[in-house]
Formats: sequence, C-alpha cells, structure tokens
Amino acid sequence: MKVKYRKLETIRELLEDLEVKNLSRYASLSSRSRGRIKEESFDPVRTIYMQDRDRILHSEYFRRLKHKTQVFLSATSDESYRTRLTHTLEVAQIARTIARALRVNEDLTEAIALGHDLGHTAFGHAGEEELDQLIEEGFKHALQSLRVIDILEKPGGMNLSREVRDGIGKHSKGGKKLLPFDEPDCPLTLEGEIVRVCDSIAYINHDVDDAIHSGIMNLDQLPKSCVDTLGERHSQRISIMVYDIISHSIDKPHIHMSDSILEETERLRNFLFSHVYVLPKIDRPSRKAARILKELFEYFMATPDIPYKVLKKLERKGERKERIIIDYLATITDHEALEIYVKIFGIKKDLKSLYRSILIPPLLNF
Repeated sequence: MKVKYRKLETIRELLEDLEVKNLSRYASLSSRSRGRIKEESFDPVRTIYMQDRDRILHSEYFRRLKHKTQVFLSATSDESYRTRLTHTLEVAQIARTIARALRVNEDLTEAIALGHDLGHTAFGHAGEEELDQLIEEGFKHALQSLRVIDILEKPGGMNLSREVRDGIGKHSKGGKKLLPFDEPDCPLTLEGEIVRVCDSIAYINHDVDDAIHSGIMNLDQLPKSCVDTLGERHSQRISIMVYDIISHSIDKPHIHMSDSILEETERLRNFLFSHVYVLPKIDRPSRKAARILKELFEYFMATPDIPYKVLKKLERKGERKERIIIDYLATITDHEALEIYVKIFGIKKDLKSLYRSILIPPLLNF
C-alpha cells in the first residue's frame, strides 16, 4: 500500500517532519518547542533551534570568547593553550557526537553548547570569583549568560527558545555531581543534560592537556587509577568517556555512565581542583589579573560620568549602577581590561610582567 504523506510547504516543515520520524522518543522536537518569550514568525528554512544556534554564533559576545582566559592566563602568547572560545567549540563537538549517537536534537544540543559560556568573565574563574564578591546578589557565569541572551547582546535580547535558555542556565555544576538527573537543577531536556556533562568532559581533558603542555605537571603525576582506566592520551580519555555515556544512555530519558568510568572521571576532576588550578603558576597570575576587575569596579562606582562608550550602551532605565558596571566588566576581554586599567591608573610594578605576557604588542614601552 502506498503511504500518503502530508504536503509540506517549507523546508522548515520538512526538517521538523524528519525529526519526528528519525529522532528518539526522548529527543526535544523542534515542532514541539515551548517557544520563545516573545513570539516571532516562523523561519521558512530553519527550525527554532537552528535559528538559536545561528543567533549565538553571530553574536558579539560569542566572538569575545576568543580573548578570554580558560585556565592559562598567557593563552594569547601561546595559541596552543585553550581559550574560552576553543573550550566552547570542544564542548559543542563532544556534545554533538553524543547527541547524534543517541538520536536526540543536534541543533538544540549545539545551540546550548555554543551559548553556555557567553557570560563568562575575563581571567577565567578567578575573574568570576572577583565579581561574585562585588555585588550583593553575587555573580554566576551561567546566569550572566542568560543576561547576555535576554538583555545585553542587542536591544530586546536574542529572544532564544525556552529549551536553549534552560540548558544554558543549568549547565554549571558548581561542585555538584557530574550527572545531573537527580539534581534539583537538572536541565529540562536530554540535550541540556548532554551539554552539562560534556562541559566537564571537555575542561577535564583539555586542562590536563594544557597543564602537561605547559610543563607544570607530567602524566606520571595524574592518579594512576585514572590513567589505567581512562587512558594516557587526551583523545583516548575523551573517547572512553564518550563511548561509555553513549552505551549506557541509549534509549533512556537521562544521561548515565558506568560506575567505574564515572568514578575515575570525578577523581580526575577533583585532582585538577586540588592539585592543578591551585598551582602558583596558574593561581597567582590569575588572581592578580582578576583584582584589576575589582579596581575598575571601584573606580567606575566613584565616577559620576563614566567615559566609556561600551559602558554607556549598557545604561538601562531602572538598573542599578553597580549592576550596569558588573555587566560591563563581565563583557570585556583580558586585553580590554588591561588596556582600560593602564589608561586609568598607569601600570603598577607588580603588573608589568603580567602585562607583557598578555598584551602583544604592549601598549607602553618599559
């Protein structure tokens, strides 16, 4: 018997129909999205999640990630170290691999992955910790990413779908367990869960890789059980984690890992926090640089007329001055923070080496 298909008027409808036919029952279908905060007319070619991905990819805040530190502050003088942008791309690649294998929505997965760190500060997590102390309600980069999406990127915000916003807002673990399905802030979608786990897989592995590349540690210093179980090479560790997730999550509503791989992955993550990120070569320069953000905040708070056009653009009716300044300081890159600091204060003796290592070429001659 010949099967009759409904007539499809647009490419978008064809893509949505293919999702219904081909994706897992646990996938988030574009045609069943919870929609946007502000209604829009449908794109004739792209699904709602394809549109969201493109809006993030073409945004100014996404481009700024290129010049924001991941872990190693001297990333701009050695392009082999990861930046916040290369971290984001690695998360997206790993997440799409898992999404495709599990037959869930790749476009939604990629949109969440590309947007998850839009609100991250300059100078890595030290910058985030510094801003967290400067405003009463605190500062969390995941929530700042939502401010970028809803308010800061352009007048009226990006107006992304509720599923993408949810995945971005809930991607950060904050010291919690790697798998989120039994956490109160578990993402609403399986695609959001994938990105949350892949964020950890990416940084665990590339931070180990960068640490070894920098010479501050070697493979023999990693926990032996992690090397024995997950492998010696960067690619090997990622493959083992990814294959384990896929094999234990097929046709299930949540992401799972085997007990042994999960245990060693968490052990490797804990090792980074207790033995790598605290090393003086990483921690001291990052915290010294992050204090620049505090001094800029105090200067702007004490200045009646702030002379920076970008900061002026953020002035919005009803927003507190400190909130506007925090938004600005979360926006600027490592380079911009140092350039603005030097223009305002000159350069202090203890910042000279830091300044030379980050700004190439330097603005001033010493």
